[in-house]
Amino acid sequence: MSRRMSGCRAKKRMHESAEDDARMTLAEVKSILDAEVIVGANLSQIEVDMGCGADLMSDVLAFSKTGALLLTGLTNSQVVRTAEMADMVAICFVRGKIPQEETVRLAEGRDLPLLATEVTMFEACGRLYRSGLKACSQRN
Repeated sequence: MSRRMSGCRAKKRMHESAEDDARMTLAEVKSILDAEVIVGANLSQIEVDMGCGADLMSDVLAFSKTGALLLTGLTNSQVVRTAEMADMVAICFVRGKIPQEETVRLAEGRDLPLLATEVTMFEACGRLYRSGLKACSQRN
């Protein structure tokens, strides 16, 4: 029995290590997505635990988790408010979208980094997932 428990502990440690490896910094996200920083260039070392791609803010509230990066094509200020409520670490606008000025001001006031990439949401999510970032749907 003790042999079995020690095997479980070893698997748990390997799993925890793999979870730690799944994290990435905003600087790494920027590089992977060929993104530009709109707000928060000084926050590039913030860690991202997982990614969430959505244009429906109700889905973001229902399925996202603390520490996630939001990938979206929506550019209005509601995106910042939703990300704040969901305790997300940053927003990346996809498909070459540029956020409205009100959105930028709101994010600046909340120290919420904003990035923008030319790639589609599908490709952005795929690149990050391939690079090891967990999806919000994955259990802890």
